This record gives sequence, C-alpha cells and structure tokens, in this order.
Amino acid sequence: MTAMIIQGKEVAQSIRAELAAEVAKLKQQGIVPGLTVVLVGDDPASQSYVRGKAKGCEEVGIRSEVILKDASTTEEELLAIIQQLNENPNVNGILVQLPLPSHISETAVIEAIHPEKDVDGFHPISVGNMVLGNETMLPCTPHGIIELIKRTGTQIAGKHAVVIGRSNIVGKPVSLLLQQENATVTMCHSRTQNLEEYTTKADILVVATGRAHMIGKEHVKPGAVVIDVGVNRIETGKLVGDVKFDEVKEVAGYLTPVPGGVGPMTITMLLKNTVAAARRQAARS
Repeated sequence: MTAMIIQGKEVAQSIRAELAAEVAKLKQQGIVPGLTVVLVGDDPASQSYVRGKAKGCEEVGIRSEVILKDASTTEEELLAIIQQLNENPNVNGILVQLPLPSHISETAVIEAIHPEKDVDGFHPISVGNMVLGNETMLPCTPHGIIELIKRTGTQIAGKHAVVIGRSNIVGKPVSLLLQQENATVTMCHSRTQNLEEYTTKADILVVATGRAHMIGKEHVKPGAVVIDVGVNRIETGKLVGDVKFDEVKEVAGYLTPVPGGVGPMTITMLLKNTVAAARRQAARS
C-alpha cells in the first residue's frame, strides 16, 4: 500500500475559489468583507505570515489592512487600537499576529477582540461556544485539519481518531471538532505510556507534537488517515514533520506532507472565518 498524499495547497485553492464566489455575491448585496491584521515588532516569520494573509485576502476579494507598530508599542496602545477596530463597522475580522513582545499580555489582547470579529477563534467566548457546539469562529488550523480529512472522502462519524498533542492551538480544539463529527477520540501526549497501543487502533491519526520524526510506520494502522501538523527544522536545515513521511506513506491510506499539507489550510480558514463574520454581522445590522 502507498498512501494518497493530501496536497493541502490544492485543497486550499479549491476552498479559496469557493470563497471568491461567495465574496462576489456578498459584494452584489453591498457587503465587502474586511480583515485588519495588527503586527507589533519586526519578527521576520511574523512578517512573512502577514504578507501571506494579505495576499490571500486579495485573491478572494477581501478588503485587507495591515497596521504595523514597532516593538516598543505599549499594551495600552495596542488595546486602544483593538477597541477602535471593534467599533469600526468596516472591519469584520481582527487578527493580532502572535507572538507579541514580552511586555504585552497575549491573553489581554486576545480577550480585547470582540468575539464577533475574532477570526483566529482564540477568544474564550469563541472557545466556549466551540466546546458547546454552537456556531462560532473555529480556530483556523484545527478547522483546516477537519476540512482536509473530509475532502479525502473519509467518513469521520463512527471512526476512531487519535490525537497526539494537547496544545490549546491544535490538539485540544481538533479533538473537540472530531467529536462533533461523531468520531470516538483518544487524546495522547508526552505522558502517554505505550503510545503504539493507541495509535495502531486509529482510523484517523492527528500528530501535533512539534517533535521531528516521532511517529514511524510501527505506530500506524494500515489504511489510516494520517495528518501531520508538525513543522520542524532539522540540522540539515530541511523542514520535516512529526511523522516519518517515507516510512508512513507505505502503510497509511492518506498522508499529509510537510511542508505543503496542513500549512496552506490555516490562512485559508482565516479567510473563511472573515467571510462568515461579514455575513453574520450584516445579518445583525
């Protein structure tokens, strides 16, 4: 068996085409979705992410704005900017690029964003609604993972899913979303003993540990859907995942590569959240 490789870029492009058509219809109704990204400091990786978000907005027809602030910006100044954006009816989505300088509380910043404009899906109200299964902004990477699984044609309901990693950004939310799709979910982490005992029973295996090449073919059930969320730079400078790709592709049914698997989905789901926010806000106005 050789796994079908899930090309995240192709799936993302398909979703963006759908979003572009939806944005065009909204514009006919006088609704122009708008996203504002706030970047504090000059971290090169953050700058690259922000450029990617601006490019994605342009691709689907979302109006985008980037507010650049230097690293000396105070927490009070940043919170004031967020409040102005909360009150601006032309801004449907607000994203403050993380990480922030150490003197600014990420928690305070996340909680300052109005939940209706929380397109990252990190606000406690957004998280609470996700737990309850209510309509809300879903965190982008977990949401993208669910879309990748669905677009393989895999029926999630009734399957046994194993999630390795319990971060607030990926592991915990993706386990909740899998449960909402009626999967039976097992959570594994750094303290889990006899890991193979769990992973070899998984129809769907999501690996989000940040440990290069942690999962080999001995961990994988033949025919399983394997989603590798990890991005690790090894000594050679090469980017690799948490999964031993060359080994696991001989066992799995579907497998995401690194790079090019989950990564392209994150910004795409941010765009999807922004369009949904614009639609909801218009309906309430």
